[in-house]
Amino acid sequence: MLMLPFSALTFPNIDPVALRLGPLAIHWYGVGYVVGILLGWWYARRIVSNDRLWAGRKAPLTAVDLDDFILWAAVGIVAGGRIGYILFYDFARYLQNPLDIFALWEGGMSFHGGLLGVAAAMILFATRRGISPWSLFDTVSAVVPIGLGLVRVANFINSELWGRPADLPWAFVFPNGGPEPRHPSQLYEAALEGLVLFLVLRLLTHRLLKLKKPGFVAGAFVCGYGLSRIFVEFFREPDPQLGYLLGGWLTMGMILSTPMVLVGIWAMWRASARSGPAAE
Repeated sequence: MLMLPFSALTFPNIDPVALRLGPLAIHWYGVGYVVGILLGWWYARRIVSNDRLWAGRKAPLTAVDLDDFILWAAVGIVAGGRIGYILFYDFARYLQNPLDIFALWEGGMSFHGGLLGVAAAMILFATRRGISPWSLFDTVSAVVPIGLGLVRVANFINSELWGRPADLPWAFVFPNGGPEPRHPSQLYEAALEGLVLFLVLRLLTHRLLKLKKPGFVAGAFVCGYGLSRIFVEFFREPDPQLGYLLGGWLTMGMILSTPMVLVGIWAMWRASARSGPAAE
């Protein structure tokens, strides 16, 4: 049995509902998505407006393109994230209760599904606009960690996706996580997938000028996220309806993230191997 530590951090008493307007309840979870998308849009506009960062000293897309793409991105994230969660994590439940599919305020979003959804949106949008899909991938990838970090903090506030039991001074007793102190795995993810990954990509875009090699920044993001997620999965409690898939350690998050590492490495290799601003 896990022995309780002499002290564990008290979970902060933060209402998961950020604002109530009559019957309307605005949750921190939704606020994280909205603020993340808006901040990402603002930062992406600054990136494409900085000609120094791009091959030929001119971005292959404009701020107006990003203005038009933001709705596509929002639909891709929400639709892909929800569909991904249903298919990857809890298909049986939604098959029995299909109306629960629309209960987004209860949570249940998959990053991997959201990634596929927004990738499809980017390909369709870039094709219609006649712009480089890889450059759009790079621009969006550079800003995604902003939203990731905010949503992971919202997961912590919601007391969901908590970690495995831990005898550590920074462990928390979550309101719905039983009596045992647990890893605040949501905050680990906020730090790695959010802050650290953002700073790494910022270094690549603004100091090493990797936007001049289309696909490199996108590959670094995909690989970096995959590695971060696999690492945190060793501390995160697996979804109860799935549990461990093999050997008491392998989780669905690890399985879905491993191909991301391989694809990211391939994209960075491809971008480095190709030369010239016209590389597609």
